[in-house]
Amino acid sequence: MKVKQFKYDPLAHYSYALISDGEMAIIDPERNPMQYYAFAKTNKAKIIAVIETHPHADFVSSHWQIHQETGATIYNSKKLGADYPHKSFDEGNTIKIGQITLSAINTPGHSPDSITIVAREGIETILFTGDTLLIGDVGRPDLREKAGNMRSKRQEMAESMYHTVQQKFKNLPDEAIIYPAHGAGSLCGKSQTDASSSTLGNQRRGNWAFKKQTQEQFINELLDSQPFIPSYFGYNVDLNRQGAAMLRTAIAEVPFKLNTSVEGLIVDVRQESAFKKGHLKGSINIQATSKEAPFETWLGAIIKPEEKFSLVIDAPNDLETVLQRVAKIGYEKQLHVVLALPKENLIKTPQLDLLDFKKNPELYTIVDIRNESEVAEGKIFESAMTIPLNELRKTAAKIPPSKPIIVHCGGGYRSATGSSIIESQLDGATVFDLSDHVTQFKQ
Repeated sequence: MKVKQFKYDPLAHYSYALISDGEMAIIDPERNPMQYYAFAKTNKAKIIAVIETHPHADFVSSHWQIHQETGATIYNSKKLGADYPHKSFDEGNTIKIGQITLSAINTPGHSPDSITIVAREGIETILFTGDTLLIGDVGRPDLREKAGNMRSKRQEMAESMYHTVQQKFKNLPDEAIIYPAHGAGSLCGKSQTDASSSTLGNQRRGNWAFKKQTQEQFINELLDSQPFIPSYFGYNVDLNRQGAAMLRTAIAEVPFKLNTSVEGLIVDVRQESAFKKGHLKGSINIQATSKEAPFETWLGAIIKPEEKFSLVIDAPNDLETVLQRVAKIGYEKQLHVVLALPKENLIKTPQLDLLDFKKNPELYTIVDIRNESEVAEGKIFESAMTIPLNELRKTAAKIPPSKPIIVHCGGGYRSATGSSIIESQLDGATVFDLSDHVTQFKQ
């Protein structure tokens, strides 16, 4: 069998194409399906199946679009309750892709409807584990909580994950290759390694989840220090259950304007150095200037689902790329307008006098916007207020504006966003971004 792994770096998302005898299946596809179509054409294969291991929380899948454009059957667990035409794929069900036999294992834990896909051809076995079994970790169990007794929900999923790890993989060979849906950097787990694949045998020996431990010990480890949950995760789960609109149509409906201003919530996606030289008052700087920048995560963490916003880009030729990125998380529906930066009514961000700050740190209010788990490992400035970036819009009013405010994170990307949020929320406050200098203060 032929397997192609595709990676989308900003979300550390892996999707797959599986080919045998001119037939192809796509597993956990991202929003834009064109790369899968190109791969099928290159390999002279017909796309006959698209399989979802679960309804994803951190990105919008193109399974519904692929079905409409290719006629491929969508497969997923009946527990998902999908609103689009599909076939159930659970334990006892099989799919033929050329000479490959695909079977499903119900592997709840990350979500109640998670499946692992077992692909067999001859003596070769491949496992597409979704977000159940990651490389070095298992998927977090707290992304599908609803209002009510939240702790019991995550507890229930954690118990399911323990059973999944203990029972569901035990009859599979050590040589089975594992292909997960996410890697290091994804918020779908907390301790994934940098490897994009592994073998089941290596995971049995090296993944903490497989070590000998009680259910209580497993659950305590799994629930401890999970990262924050961005605002958009639940929205994406529901959107994936319904089936997202055609990407081309969706982004074509977003208005674009030149040489104009706009009111309301504004997200400026330009590089932080350009933003600081001139930006619209009240705008938030979430950079989308590199292919690796975690733009989607922070857009969906800071802007809530259904919340209207406008987007500022540097030049018209950036429009398509930025719209594609917004659509990765289904936020194109919320866009009021995209505009190229106007020339008038721009404000500048003041530059920090680093020497004065080093000599007189008590004259500044320092705000640490790293995640709670990062702060728990040690503060960079002991006197700093700690407010995680994802909470900053609703808590910035707690920051006293009487002194100049200095914002820092761990590497620099987030502090550009954080300082712009505080500047937009605290009218008249002097706000500095320590992003270019924070490494000088780390021990």
